[in-house]
Amino acid sequence: MPSHDETSPVAPRAGSVRRPSAARTRSTGGGGGSGRPPAGGSGRPPVPGRPGSRGGTTASRGGTPASRRPPASRGGSAAARPAGKGKGKGKGKAARTAKQRRNRRLKMAAGVMGGLFALLCVFVGVVYATTEVPSPDSVSTKQTTVLHYSDGVTEMARLGDENRTNVPLDQVSEAAQRAVLAAENRSFYTDPGISFTGIVRAAWNNLTSGETQGGSTITQQYVKNAFLTHEQTFSRKFQELFLAIKLDNNFSKEQILENYLNTIYYGRGAYGIEAAANTYFGVPAAELTPQQGAVLAVLVRSPSGYDPETNPEGAQDRWGLVLDAMVEEGWLTAEERAASVYPTVLPRTGSALGIPEGPEGLIVQQVIDELLGKGYDEQQLNAGGMQITTTISKPAQDAAVAAVQQVMEGEPENLREALVSMDPQTGAVIAYYGGPQGAGQGVIDYATAQRQPGSSVKPYVLAAALEQGIGIQARRDGSSPQEFDDRPGLPVTNSGNASCAACTLTEAMTKSLNTTFYGLAYEVGPEKVREVIRAATGLPDVWDSGILADKKVLVSGEGSTGSSIGIGEYELRPFDQAQGFATLAAGGVFRDAYFVSKVTDGAGAVLHEQPGQAGEQVLPADVVNDVTVALKDVASYSRRDLDGDREVAAKTGTQGLDRDNNSDAWMVGYTPSVATAVWMGNDSPRDPIIDSRERIVYGAGLPGAIWQEYMNAVLAGTPEEDLPDKALIKGDTGNGVELPEPEPAPRPEPRPEPAPRPVVVDTDGDGVPDDKDYSPRDPSVTTKPKPKLVDADGDGVLSDKDPDDNDANVPNPQPESEPEPAPEPVVEEPVEQLPGAPAPPGDGNGGGNGGGNGSQG
Repeated sequence: MPSHDETSPVAPRAGSVRRPSAARTRSTGGGGGSGRPPAGGSGRPPVPGRPGSRGGTTASRGGTPASRRPPASRGGSAAARPAGKGKGKGKGKAARTAKQRRNRRLKMAAGVMGGLFALLCVFVGVVYATTEVPSPDSVSTKQTTVLHYSDGVTEMARLGDENRTNVPLDQVSEAAQRAVLAAENRSFYTDPGISFTGIVRAAWNNLTSGETQGGSTITQQYVKNAFLTHEQTFSRKFQELFLAIKLDNNFSKEQILENYLNTIYYGRGAYGIEAAANTYFGVPAAELTPQQGAVLAVLVRSPSGYDPETNPEGAQDRWGLVLDAMVEEGWLTAEERAASVYPTVLPRTGSALGIPEGPEGLIVQQVIDELLGKGYDEQQLNAGGMQITTTISKPAQDAAVAAVQQVMEGEPENLREALVSMDPQTGAVIAYYGGPQGAGQGVIDYATAQRQPGSSVKPYVLAAALEQGIGIQARRDGSSPQEFDDRPGLPVTNSGNASCAACTLTEAMTKSLNTTFYGLAYEVGPEKVREVIRAATGLPDVWDSGILADKKVLVSGEGSTGSSIGIGEYELRPFDQAQGFATLAAGGVFRDAYFVSKVTDGAGAVLHEQPGQAGEQVLPADVVNDVTVALKDVASYSRRDLDGDREVAAKTGTQGLDRDNNSDAWMVGYTPSVATAVWMGNDSPRDPIIDSRERIVYGAGLPGAIWQEYMNAVLAGTPEEDLPDKALIKGDTGNGVELPEPEPAPRPEPRPEPAPRPVVVDTDGDGVPDDKDYSPRDPSVTTKPKPKLVDADGDGVLSDKDPDDNDANVPNPQPESEPEPAPEPVVEEPVEQLPGAPAPPGDGNGGGNGGGNGSQG
């Protein structure tokens, strides 16, 4: 048991226990609801006859009841209350005035604030006492940022400090020191290491979603760069505050400034002021002039934004402000300021800064640009020791590079290629090829080149028509050439002068008829087509970079959009086409393409994470459904169908340089899980693209081969995905054309009746007609029999008729001899003939002669 009862504030003294006065003791009995004793009574009724009780007699508990009666002001009887007070109340305190209530509230508030302040003081004291400041000598100045592929394990690049030399402060010129102080913290040598006004200003901007500011002194900047992460949170700022105060107390201002100057990133891969002096001016830090020091001081705020080579105007403007600040602080005379000339800065040396020199270097640059856009600075990215997981799939990236290399082997070296592939369901870029060179002098990212897309924009034209109720089975005039009202005297032609007087829009898409889609853009309105393209690709109204920077997108040189948008005469980038076709693949849901899925600091704390995007429905789902149906036959028509007859929606595109040459060629297509754009051209759009066999390059040619090779590789082993087969939007609300009546086919000339075939007779059934059978009645004889040799006269000479025998019937005949000459005729004496007697026999001559002679007689 405690030595005091529950109402006693301290332990009791030796001797009797003194109880509270009756007027302050709550009633413990029943009855009254006020909880107070009756007026004039004690807190506890006396117990008669118990002089030795715990409380003692009435006198022993402190005097008479009257002396213990509470005064009127503490309760008292009703008669003792001031007039007009407590009306309607039988007992209790008098009501407080408004002033009393206000004062009471103020006292309570002051008490709460005082208590909180006391707690804050205790907390600050404890935190300050327990905060440990690492030694600057133990801080590693080599903090390498590592980029990984999407698996989070396979390394893509390391962004480390390639160029750093630490020097003591006395090896940095005083002019350079003062230039940095003038730019960043003029009161450095007098402030306590923190800036309260800067912190308040930064907090306000962070709360109001204004520009992110550090509100930092040089001491705070050094703490952030050397000891902390770069997370923009109040907890980190709070930690930075205590570290800065304690650092300022534990180290001299010279030590802090020295370490600060040796850890700052100045751009171009230069870490620390010694490396920066050599990189920009080719001199040591000890020889820096005030003007050169001011150039480096400007770079502290934004190394890339104020690089004299990339932003000479901005760099020189801020350089002048630094010199003016030095004059105000008495570190530079007005005469020296007036005579100051911007110093000559060395050109970039092409340092890769850890960026890979191959195709992956362009991915790293995209990652850096994306994180800079999210508020990270170059100091964090290049020397923050962060771990960055990209969206790039290692197998997909390898497939992209292999497809380009295999298809382009042996092709002209002046041809340029780009490939961008996305996951339509998340917006993640899974493969990116902008060229073979990723870093160094003259590097160009062709995936962001602004080039004319040709017929690859026709799906957007069709989407604009579908939104107006023109179905994909509507028919339009696709004959070639055609003239339109908005370009008189400039006919539109189809490739190869193909023509179709009344093709459906699906057929016109497959055949890529320019006249059909120029006319369709003219019909639905070029501005409407522009809206659809911008919605699908996410393009702004004005280009923010490239050769068309600050110009409106998808317009002509005159600043207007014409019907030629329907055949791709206004520039897009391969990156934009991958983005736009990914929107089509996702059913009209736009998801902004991104390269970074996760960022952690050196301790593993997550600074940024992007698991995917819900997206925004920018095109109606039924419209996109029908566009996909219309695109399903293009790949097979172009002989670029995928393995296993996998369903794919695709579109070729070719931009003609003139009637005989092309400047740009495209192949773009998608499945539900992969959308890929491939472009091919030259450095100049005025140069024709011709392959190794001197043929014009079309979209279905080399670009189509790269696209087909990549898509087959990246989709190999994945489940087949169905695309829609049925159009949802029927009819035609526009200017359709009727299918022409087919011309009647000419009647064929009557053919003469064929001669009757002769009846074949085969009497003996040997398969040989009688007219060709040497023995029509003998089935054993089907060929001409050999002649039968005989020897009729028995002389040993065989012959079918003894042809070698002079007389086949006379054996051994003598050979024929030369005929003997005929004997001379014998002249016979005439025979006297009696008159009337018959003449003697003789030939005609005898008779004649005789007759003649006889006539003579």
